[in-house]
Amino acid sequence: MTRVQDPSFSAADQDQAWERLPEEGCDLLVIGGGVTGAGIARDAALRGLRTVLVEQGDFGGGTSGASSRLIHGGLRYLETGDIRLVFEASAERRRLLGQAPHLVQPLPFLFPVFRDGDVGFRKLQAGMWLYDTLSLFRNIQRHRMLRRGSVLEMEPNLRQEGLRGAARYFDAAVDDARLALSTVRAAAEAGASLFSRTRVTGFALGDAGVAGVEVSRHTGDRRTLHARAVVNATGPWLDRLRMMASPGISPRLRPTKGVHVVVDRERVGNRHAIIFTSPVDGRVMFVLPWGDFTYIGTTDTDFGGDPGTARADQADVDYLIASANGIYPDASLTVGDVVSTWAGVRPLLAPADALRDGDVSESGTSREHIVWRDESGLYNIGGGKLTTYRIMAKDVVDVVVRDLPGERRRRLAPPATADAPLPGGYDRGWNALRDAVVREATALGIAEPSAELLARSYGSRAATLLDMVRENPALATPIAPDRPFIRGQVVYAIRHEAARTLEDVLRRRTHIFYELRDGGIAVAESVAREMAAVMLPVWDEDDIDREVARYRRRVAETRGIQ
Repeated sequence: MTRVQDPSFSAADQDQAWERLPEEGCDLLVIGGGVTGAGIARDAALRGLRTVLVEQGDFGGGTSGASSRLIHGGLRYLETGDIRLVFEASAERRRLLGQAPHLVQPLPFLFPVFRDGDVGFRKLQAGMWLYDTLSLFRNIQRHRMLRRGSVLEMEPNLRQEGLRGAARYFDAAVDDARLALSTVRAAAEAGASLFSRTRVTGFALGDAGVAGVEVSRHTGDRRTLHARAVVNATGPWLDRLRMMASPGISPRLRPTKGVHVVVDRERVGNRHAIIFTSPVDGRVMFVLPWGDFTYIGTTDTDFGGDPGTARADQADVDYLIASANGIYPDASLTVGDVVSTWAGVRPLLAPADALRDGDVSESGTSREHIVWRDESGLYNIGGGKLTTYRIMAKDVVDVVVRDLPGERRRRLAPPATADAPLPGGYDRGWNALRDAVVREATALGIAEPSAELLARSYGSRAATLLDMVRENPALATPIAPDRPFIRGQVVYAIRHEAARTLEDVLRRRTHIFYELRDGGIAVAESVAREMAAVMLPVWDEDDIDREVARYRRRVAETRGIQ
């Protein structure tokens, strides 16, 4: 396998870069290290803007790591008339399949039609033709309309009562947390400076309004960072930052909570991703495959608390299980089948009348994004969806560049993210990339399921991790029995993915948090000790104990319903 440059990107590198930040400030400061903020930093740095990003937690630790893990054109948005959004999302799906083929993979869907359903066979067929048309007939594959018998051959455990047929079409699955992290790394490699565990505590004001931010790092260091422009890309925290800059300003968001539950796939037996309307309330939702697991989602309920505290509650889980049992009746799922859950808060923009009167449903709130500048001088990006994050980022930088002095604007390069692959991308295609990684990994004694996981997680950058294994064969050891994650991923996460905590490694750099019933508590101490040996500064026994205790609390927060 051809070796590619894989620069170090560690917490220690961040700490050193922090000390080197120039006193005069930067062109653009981005608040928020989710996929949109990282996309803004990448776009801006590639154009030549001196760019800094600060994130209060871990990169991708908010909504960007708690989505439905889909890159999709938005078939369900056709019914609400969001034609432009579907067209835009279809184009971005096609782009991401090429830029990050290891992270974004084609996923076959079935949309079943039932006699008592809201969507008839002919209506669905018309919608599928429109869906293909809006992708300029460049979908992964064109749709097929299937009769009842063909559907049950493909999906024999699906509800048979009243089944008339289905549409089969393709969207794409994505590892959302790793997509955010890959975009963070792309921004760093483009020249941006990015800092996690750095909280904004206030704004610095100049003659034209916001001219920087006051921040506090996890180390206790406090500093004012000056910038020509400051962008608020904090997702569901957006209004909180706006009000910090302008006390009393009117909110723009209608945040909603989306919950997913994870069960063993054999309990459901789904072969495809299934889009269906819940028998509980008629809401469109999904049953989705993820390796050995199936996850079910999502809820869409108004949320008014701290986005960092969003959790699945008993009502959420009961609703999702009842909905899944309605489409897979033989599964007879109960709360005891739930392996794990996750919850995220969507930063949806609400019309003024909805904010005032509450007369727009949660599901009916638009997924469009808007960029605007408050009177305080703070730039904001609200709304949008994971699939279109690159377009959202480009739109933000376009607005910021438009407001720069003419001379500075003329020295910048044009937007470049439309064609630039993300770290780990491979221009020879996914199959060639997977085969190369699996061949080299298995030659090193790594089991094939683990080798496949390395290909999907790191793409061409897996070569660096395999070199680590070659130097230290113990890194090929699985982290947990019956799961494909290996010890080398822990070391890679620290050296190349800026992991600082046990949760960073077990929840987002790997998905052990979600794939083990105990959330990985049984392996937490051994992983912490693995981290302790390579962290800078090196962890002592007290550090290890604190990390394990903190991780136990985080697992308990999401397992309470069981």
